[in-house]
Amino acid sequence: MAIALVALAACTLGSVSVTAQSTAAVDLTLLAINDFHGNLRPAPGGIVIDDPADRTKKITVPAGGAEHMATLVKQLRTGKKNSVFVAAGDLIGASPFLSAMFHDEPTIESLSMMGLEIASVGNHEFDEGKTELLRMQNGGCHPVDGCQGPHPFMGATFHYLAASTIETATGRPVLPPYEIKNFDGIPVGFIGLTLKATPTLVSPPGVAGLEFRDEAETVNALVPELKAKGVEAIVVLIHEGGFPSGDYNECPGISGPIVEIVKKFDKAVDVVISGHTHRAYTCEIDGRLVTSGDKYGTIVTAIDLKVDRTTRDVISAKANNIIVRTASYAADPAQTALLAAYDKVAGPIAARPAGSVTSTLSRMPNMTTGESPLGDIIADAHLAATAAAGAVIAFTNPGGIRADIAHGPDGAVSYGDVFAAQPFRNQLVTVTLTGAQIKAALEQQWLTPQRPRILQVSKGFSYAWDNAGEVGHRVLADRMLLNGQRIDPAASYRVTVNQFLYVGGDGFTVLKDGIAPLVGVYDVDALYAYFGANSPVAPGTLERITRLN
Repeated sequence: MAIALVALAACTLGSVSVTAQSTAAVDLTLLAINDFHGNLRPAPGGIVIDDPADRTKKITVPAGGAEHMATLVKQLRTGKKNSVFVAAGDLIGASPFLSAMFHDEPTIESLSMMGLEIASVGNHEFDEGKTELLRMQNGGCHPVDGCQGPHPFMGATFHYLAASTIETATGRPVLPPYEIKNFDGIPVGFIGLTLKATPTLVSPPGVAGLEFRDEAETVNALVPELKAKGVEAIVVLIHEGGFPSGDYNECPGISGPIVEIVKKFDKAVDVVISGHTHRAYTCEIDGRLVTSGDKYGTIVTAIDLKVDRTTRDVISAKANNIIVRTASYAADPAQTALLAAYDKVAGPIAARPAGSVTSTLSRMPNMTTGESPLGDIIADAHLAATAAAGAVIAFTNPGGIRADIAHGPDGAVSYGDVFAAQPFRNQLVTVTLTGAQIKAALEQQWLTPQRPRILQVSKGFSYAWDNAGEVGHRVLADRMLLNGQRIDPAASYRVTVNQFLYVGGDGFTVLKDGIAPLVGVYDVDALYAYFGANSPVAPGTLERITRLN
């Protein structure tokens, strides 16, 4: 980045601006989103921000939804000679029913209609594997479920970029590494990539034959290639992020992977648009503008750049995170029509009664133990669905639980509500494990100590873990109980997990060693059946997992 920076401190309010003087410049507006996750309609939680009247308090602002986002994007592009709409990954995957029912085809179509042009791949773009990601780009019917939507799926009109995702057989990226766009004759390069840790976040078979390389090394290796093509202005779209301490449009302090990654980037990189952590910030890191737009379409980040006509480099960059307030932006008619077309097919399925709840079943884990009310219910449902396979214990991963099951006016729960909680459609697999293997699997919950993945466990099974213990030695063998009896390390037990865990997802590689696998129903169907048999369902006491120290 060949400019003399007059940089604002990272604690500025409202936006971050990185500037230098120029006599002739091209104005360019970047509009960015990240982590949309198929939220075609406004997410129930909106966005939580500081109360403008009292910043010691928080308020919730209704926000998001494709209809409102499309209107905001259109407004922000109006009158702008040079603009481009981009994204930093996880546009699909872990989606609500309306999108997930059709394997996220509606979301790809919606964003294409909105004018999205470039997107980096996120880890959730690999939820159904490389082949499905390529179908999202190129179109065509789903290989198993066929063509379910109201019209043929034509694929994305925007371009996915995957610079760091390499096919080991060819040594080449699975998708283009970058794209160059010209504005008033000035080329601007966009590099897109996902996080190196993607294989630990998705089902291993889905990324078989792929290598996820270091983010900074990948970008730095591409800089000379872009420069050889006359590119001096470089924007990185990366599906990795950080954790700020401020409100949605500031950055008084930020931690997390994105900080060190940006510091390692070649100085030729001017702007970094990030994601993954579901946080909102506009920051300056190492002299570069770094942004993120929350999640679920609640924010569109507007970035104004000035590019010098002579040097072709960025000389000014400022950002503003704009909330997609549902009360402020009218519904876009084209988006409304698109959603209605898919609703016509999906609506009757989503509306099927599942049962009822006495109160909301929260997916939020107890901050001490990691156990959650909804996690307990889901594990119980998986156990009940596989009892005929001999299952006596069921485990499920917290990342597979994507939404609370809320208590509405009458407590009624629909299939759509159940699907929102379990949107990945993983089949259940029952295997035989020894008591020693069960303990070893539980120890893998802390493979990443700063981000433990506490499995949710079924009724009858309980255990205690020691927070002061070393990794690999946290689970107390004498506190692992099944129906009050200590788990015998040498005995065999039938254990149910979902397909994601069975193939070693989230790093639970011990589960791959289970023998005599028996594949059962989909997780969502198990939960749906559980509601039918046990309604009204009530949250239980969180006493299956105990933490010491």
